[in-house]
Amino acid sequence: MGTLQQADPILNVSLSWPKESLPFRNGGKYSPQITPQITPSPPLKLVVGSPASCMDLELYTSDDKFVMKLDSDEALLGSYPIDDGCRIHVIDQSGARVGEYEDVSRVEKYEMSATDYEKRPDSVRSFLKRSKVGKFNEEEMLKKEAEQEQKLAEEKALAEAISVGARCEVRVSGQPNKRGTVMFVGLAEFKPGYWIGVKYDEPLGKNDGSINGKQYFECQPKYGAFVKPQYVTVGDFPEEDYGLDDEM
Repeated sequence: MGTLQQADPILNVSLSWPKESLPFRNGGKYSPQITPQITPSPPLKLVVGSPASCMDLELYTSDDKFVMKLDSDEALLGSYPIDDGCRIHVIDQSGARVGEYEDVSRVEKYEMSATDYEKRPDSVRSFLKRSKVGKFNEEEMLKKEAEQEQKLAEEKALAEAISVGARCEVRVSGQPNKRGTVMFVGLAEFKPGYWIGVKYDEPLGKNDGSINGKQYFECQPKYGAFVKPQYVTVGDFPEEDYGLDDEM
């Protein structure tokens, strides 16, 4: 009758190594039949980041008392006075500094001039040119420019029919109609195209007639708004009482 072989006991050992100002710990289960530097899974090289030849190992008890150095590359873990809860501290002698490569601003970067990049046949720009994609598609770009010019011309014609001081009603799909007075007509800096600045009769707007620090007209906060000409209808629109003054 055969004899049963008992499996090797497993040691619950923690690993530590310097990380910034405080030691970093990583727990693990290890067989006493391994060498401490090379065999653990994952190997210490992968955990710490330095080869075994650049490591000094120290053994500490569970209450952090120094026991001895683990200075033999051939000795098995079980040959040392190590028990569950002990800690192996790794001292990196490779000369690498912790966090040395974490600050990418300190890493020297290769910079290529625009002229040299333009000459490269394997760049993204070269690929886009060959494929005539985006701004490198001359026909498509000309079509977009024509559409933008047409849109601008239509907006200009609508804007020219609207006079500053006229009463108006702003009609935007999905929103209630709002009445007010036209205070500005023309091009603006905040977005392309023609815009109509309106001072609403009630605080239904978004600003005081200014955007990004530029004052286009004067009004109280929340009474001003800028809308596209196609949403503005000029006519005899007397002020309406929205009942907002009755609310607290």
